[in-house]
Order: sequence, then structure tokens, then C-alpha cells
Amino acid sequence: MVAARFGCVAGRAVLVTNSLTSYIDIEKFSGGKLPSDPMLCIERWSEVCRLADSLASAKTDQLVALDINELDCPVPRPRQIFAIGVNYKAHAAEMNHGLPKEPLVFTKFPSSLNRPHGQIKLVGEKCDFEAELVAIIAKGGRNISVTDAWSHVAGLCVGQDFSDRALQYANTPPQFSLGKSRAGFTAIGPYITDTATLVTRGNLEMTCRVSGEVMQHTQTDDMIFEIPDIVAYLSNICELFPGDVVYTGTPSGVGAGRTPPRFLRTGDVVETTIQDLGTLRNTCI
Repeated sequence: MVAARFGCVAGRAVLVTNSLTSYIDIEKFSGGKLPSDPMLCIERWSEVCRLADSLASAKTDQLVALDINELDCPVPRPRQIFAIGVNYKAHAAEMNHGLPKEPLVFTKFPSSLNRPHGQIKLVGEKCDFEAELVAIIAKGGRNISVTDAWSHVAGLCVGQDFSDRALQYANTPPQFSLGKSRAGFTAIGPYITDTATLVTRGNLEMTCRVSGEVMQHTQTDDMIFEIPDIVAYLSNICELFPGDVVYTGTPSGVGAGRTPPRFLRTGDVVETTIQDLGTLRNTCI
């Protein structure tokens, strides 16, 4: 049983109960000891997890029924959003890439953040889906070692790296960051699941369905670079901060890698599920 599932409702930090049917307001439940701002709570992640340990003692009038559609992005104002390209062996093969020697890093801009069940406004004819496991940094720093990296991660959540392939490959070399940063193209959620108590963190099942059809399905042990490797690599170059977001790569099955390609169309519903972490449900308009 994980210690904490941390979410955001109406801009306020909440903890989702293990039943996934209700939540408590962190500031109110802590008697004001913890803030309502999700970003400030992530900076105090160990205190949030200790509060989560006492959820069983919550009184009925402290619990609020959970409507999954009310959940906002659990990391509303990250300083940095990193993303790793070509980080699954099968995906590298389908895109005709060799295996990278070091993590291939690009960025997604914070203005592209979306809600877990937010709509995706398609632009052009080549918008694609990319299911991803996302890590959220709790304790920042530089030169973090691989062995210490997990202790710097607050938790994991589900991500969708929606991509405008026409924009991404409009020039040579490609402009990954822009092609993946249109409005709403960075979906994260539905909540952050505490990493320290997540026993399956090293190998999670991931599935992406588009309008009910399975497009991507993998275990995360197909990663080329695992989360500790990525955190260590990034921190040896950039300073990491609490609340930073790390997209860890997508598995095989993306629309651009199919024959013929399968790009998103108006009305498509993209459902992205990761074992023990929940589901995103994004409707294309």
C-alpha cells in the first residue's frame, strides 16, 4: 500500500484515499501546518507522506467524494520539464534509431501543461500520442548519484507527450521542444504516487488506447535508461528543483511508427494507464 497519492483540486493540494473514492484537503487536514499550494507541498514531500499515514483517522466530514474529472495537474507550476527521447528498445527499433549512448534530452514548456482529463486541441494532420512514465522531483540539487537518485524523487505519475509531428520535423534538425509544447500537449496525473513505498516502481505495465484500440503496451523494464540513471545524468548538467517534471520516454506503438501512420483525429479519446498509478483520459477536439 503506497503512502501517498497527491493530487490537486481547484488549485489546492489534496491526498486521495486508498479507496480512490475520496480525498482530504492537505492544508485543512494538517491544521494549517502544510500549505494549500501543491508546489510548496512537493518541497515538503516527507511531511506530506507522514500526513498521508494518518488518513485512516480522517473523520467523515473531512473527506470529500472524489470526482476524477475534477483533478487538476498535480504539478501546476514546474520550473523545468525534461523529456527523454528514444528510451525504449522497441521504440528505437520502430523508429529506425540506434540505441543512444546517453539520454537524449529535450524540454516541454510549462505553458503546454494539461489536466489529467483535459481536452487536446489538435493542430494540423499529424498529431501523435506518446504514453510515458513521469517522475516528479522532490529534493533538488546537482551531481546526484545513481544510488541516491530515488531519494530525490517524490513520486511517479502517468503522462502523455502529445506531439505535432509536422511541427517537430518541419526543419532539419527537428525541433522537438516546440513540436511537443502546443497548448494542452503535456498531460500529467491523475495524481502523484509516492515512490518510496511503491514496490512495483522498477517495472510497471503501461498501456495506451486510442478510441478503445490498444496502441502501446509495454513493461517499463524495456527502458534503456532507468529513472535513477536519468536523474543522475540531468543533475550532472542542470540543477534540479522540487516540482521538476521528468518524462522518461515512450514505448513502441506511436502513430508515426505505424504502417500506415495512425495520427489523432477529432473525437478520438486517448486513455493512458500505468499499473498502480492510474489513468489519463484525454479527448481530442
